[in-house]
Order: sequence, then structure tokens, then C-alpha cells
Amino acid sequence: MEQIPAKTIVTKTKSSEWFGIDYNMNIYKGCCHGCIYCDSRSDCYHIEDFDRVRVKENALQIIRDDLRRKVKKGVVGTGAMSDPYNPFEKKEELTRHALELVDAFGFGAALATKSALVTRDIDVLQDIKEHSPVLIKITITTPRDELSKKVEPYVNPSSMRFDALLRLHEAGIFAGILMMPVLPFIEDSEEDMKLLVKMAHEAGAKFIYAQFGMTLRENQRIWYYDRLKEIFPKEDYVGRYQKQYGSYYECRSQKSANLYRKFVSECEKYGILYDMKSIIHAYKKNYEYKQMSLFDL
Repeated sequence: MEQIPAKTIVTKTKSSEWFGIDYNMNIYKGCCHGCIYCDSRSDCYHIEDFDRVRVKENALQIIRDDLRRKVKKGVVGTGAMSDPYNPFEKKEELTRHALELVDAFGFGAALATKSALVTRDIDVLQDIKEHSPVLIKITITTPRDELSKKVEPYVNPSSMRFDALLRLHEAGIFAGILMMPVLPFIEDSEEDMKLLVKMAHEAGAKFIYAQFGMTLRENQRIWYYDRLKEIFPKEDYVGRYQKQYGSYYECRSQKSANLYRKFVSECEKYGILYDMKSIIHAYKKNYEYKQMSLFDL
């Protein structure tokens, strides 16, 4: 695997409003999942050859030094720009070793992934959970494997991700679903939304954070439209997008308001959290006193 230079890896977030994350950590650059909708391939992120995964040189040493220098403890998030459980991670184990460092230095962890490989590291996550908050976000945008294999071709199908959620739940790890992006015209049916919430409940998901729509900008739009033509040759999805959204960046589902109301109702029926403040409070609540007495020294 190609290595790229890096001076720092664990960086302070501008705001902790996104799932209460205090620091970002990206060990890998690029992604080989091939998701047709990925915003990270947009020009604004300046990632050349996005589909090729590279690793940051001396990543573990840099992470160790970064964590050692942090004055304030907090939650370290990973998975924002590149999935920490890409296929190479099975052999490299850099995410696993980074989590061991997070544990050793007394930080919390928040992971975002589409891979069932996250369950390999349940033991480390349980160790972190002994002293700090742990949050696992697994992206699932459709309950149907046949569709997930089309829009996310090189990643575990939805059923495997639900299985991973169940394993995390059984291990006592606070885990839930990122139901985003929900692709307009393709994934935004009420039937699929209700089925996804039901399956999430059966898998023990603590939360679902949903956005019924997607973003499209720069070369991301070109990539997405090309994939739609290739995968759905008999559907004029590109024409429908162009007519509905033009060159808009934010492409909300036409059904978003009604879908969200019914989504909230379904979540409340099953006791699943769905708003950001409640999710953050729930996974951090048992650590509030510890954070006040230790994190803010």
C-alpha cells in the first residue's frame, strides 16, 4: 500500500455538535467502496485518484504523539473522509492499533463505517467503554441487499451491516445507523423507510440519524450521473434529477417532510433515538461526572 506523508492526524474539530466528536482522526486517504453518491470525491477535498486507498506514513507514531500532546480529553472520531475499515484494514490493523492508543491515553471513540469488520475490534471498544464514551455509526441507506449492492458495490451488503449492529448491541456497545444519504427517486419510499427502522430495532440499534436527500457538487455530480446511467439504464433518473434540482447543491427528496414525520413516528414506536442532541446525551450520559472531573482539568 502506498504511504503518504503526514505531520499530524488527530486534529481538533471546529465544533462538537456532530455526534459530540472533539477530535478527527483519518489514518487512510481515499476509499475503494465505490459508493455512487460519495461526497468525499468532490473537488473541494482535493483527493486525487479517490478510489485508491493510501495510508499515512508513520500513522501510529503520529497518533501516539498527537494524543500525548492533547491537554483536554474527549471523543476521537474517525470515518469522516475515508472508511477506517476498508479491505486493507483486515491485514494492516492500523485502525485497531489506533483504537488501542485511544484507549491507552484515556480518550473516547466514535467510528463511522460501512464494514462489518468493525466487530473485530469489539474487545478494544469494550476497553475504551470502561472509561470513556464509545459510539459506532454504521451507514445503511436501504434495507434491501439488491439495491445496496448497486449503490455501494464494494462494501458489505445491508444485511451484513445489520448483523454487525446486532453483534455490537450484544457486546454492550452503543451503536446505531446513519441513514444518509437517502437517494431521491431511488431509496426514498415510505415502505423501505419503515422496513429499515424495523430491522434496526431487531438489530438493537440505539439510534438512527436520517437525512432524506443527498448533496451534489462539482465532479461528484458527474460521477453520480454516469453511475446512474450505467446501473439503471432503463430509468431516466438523470433526467429527473436535472429537472428537479438543476445545479443545486442540496437535493432533498420531494417526500422529505412527510417521510421525516413518519420516520419519527416509527422510531418513537420502537424507542429508537433520532435527533442529534438525544443521541449525544445518551452515549455520553454515564461519563458526565468523569468528564467534569477529569476532562476539564
